[in-house]
Amino acid sequence: MADSLFIHPQPIQPAILKKDGGVAPSTNPSVSFEQLLGDQLDRGGVRFSKHATQRMQSRGIEMSENALGRLNQAVRMADEKGSRDSLVLLDSAALVVSIKDNTVVTVADKEQLKGNVFTNIDSAIIA
Repeated sequence: MADSLFIHPQPIQPAILKKDGGVAPSTNPSVSFEQLLGDQLDRGGVRFSKHATQRMQSRGIEMSENALGRLNQAVRMADEKGSRDSLVLLDSAALVVSIKDNTVVTVADKEQLKGNVFTNIDSAIIA
């Protein structure tokens, strides 16, 4: 009556992050989860919240590798000083960063800086 169904278990391959932020399936099954996790932790870069990413896209703000490096350095400096939420002035943009979460919360360009008041920050860094 009922045929037996047997499912052959397959290992789940780790994902590889692409430079554009997307995820591609792993083509190298010899890379372990520990290696991938270690690589991600070694990067230690600042993350961007969904809100901050939308603000950057809608305002045409782009981050160069140099700017990202300066932003990461500014966040490390703020963390060393015990900051929790910082305003980072970077080129023609202002970024509010949650230092404890290592995440950019929102972004404003130079047009939004005029007459704007930033609240709930405990430090400011010019990077």
